[in-house]
Amino acid sequence: MSEFVTEAFTLLGVAIVIIGLRTTARWIMVGPKNFQADDYIMLVACVVYGLETAAAYMVGAWFDGLANNSMTDEERATLSPDSHEYHLRVGGSKVQVTGWSLYTLLLWLLKTCMAIFYSRLTAGLINMRVRIHVAYVLIAATYIVTICSILFGCYPMHKNWQINPDPGNHCQPAVSKIDIYVTVVLNVVTDIYLISIPAPMLFKARLHWREKLELLVLFSGGLFVMMCGILRCVLILTAGANGAEQAGSWACRETFVAVVIGNVPMIYPLVRRLARRAGLYLTTRTGASESYQLSEGDTGGGYVKRKKFKHPLSLPADTQWNTVSDEQMILPTSRQQPPTCSAGDGDWDTASHGSHGGGIKVVHETIVHSAEKKSRS
Repeated sequence: MSEFVTEAFTLLGVAIVIIGLRTTARWIMVGPKNFQADDYIMLVACVVYGLETAAAYMVGAWFDGLANNSMTDEERATLSPDSHEYHLRVGGSKVQVTGWSLYTLLLWLLKTCMAIFYSRLTAGLINMRVRIHVAYVLIAATYIVTICSILFGCYPMHKNWQINPDPGNHCQPAVSKIDIYVTVVLNVVTDIYLISIPAPMLFKARLHWREKLELLVLFSGGLFVMMCGILRCVLILTAGANGAEQAGSWACRETFVAVVIGNVPMIYPLVRRLARRAGLYLTTRTGASESYQLSEGDTGGGYVKRKKFKHPLSLPADTQWNTVSDEQMILPTSRQQPPTCSAGDGDWDTASHGSHGGGIKVVHETIVHSAEKKSRS
């Protein structure tokens, strides 16, 4: 138990530091007056994570990892309501219900923060607006279903800590298959959907493989959370008498990973900025590439110099379209001036109908003729 206590509170301390770094990064990048809803929700999530860790600690330290599960009918019948073990099992079961509720609340708060971040990241991209709204509805609906399965999967509520007679698996909160299956399935479904929001833009981006890999790691962190959730489910179901303690310990580990994944995208832009200033980060300036093609009506050997259309993700983090907000350092959007595109050979169609969702396009065309002709632009 002492090892878990050390681990749990170490993870809590690291999580608090990470959330503090995220808040500091946002303070530096946008200022406290421009904090968004997810910045405040993350502070609430920090408090919930502390309460969840306390609940997991109580299961082992106060109630010896006992609950109303892993008992034979004979043991239930012979256990006196006045005994110390009886009170430990009742108290442990009550804390399990509380722990499950806090665990679910924390995960869905973190999902909400990520959805709000994506809504800012893709602001102005019309084809992404519906997907963001679906994310909000999905998060709200799955949370309601999950918390209802925890609170009402066993009815009446007091059966969650009933010892004798056996209330059944659905009323044993430490190992309830209803709680486990509903939570893990809906958790995975929502994470997959959230990952799918930035994925299309990432794969279409014209980026150096190193920069694309960095963004891939940032936006696919939900995969690690899903794996932790599935692993937690398996370990609880196979833990036997230690199911209550395993439920608490793995809840802390999974939510720690979720906290880290949910805050790294906010810290990442500031780290890149500091690394560039220190000369430790080399930016691949894909935005500077240009192409030269013959103009259709030029018969004098001239050529047309034009810039290719750039996907938002292909623009370096320090281009002129950046603002002070951290999300613009990752993915500039149409709230800023759109990238310059050419008017020839299909690039206009790409720019007009691409991920920017239309709007006014700034077009520059420079035609250079032979020396005896005047240049015009």
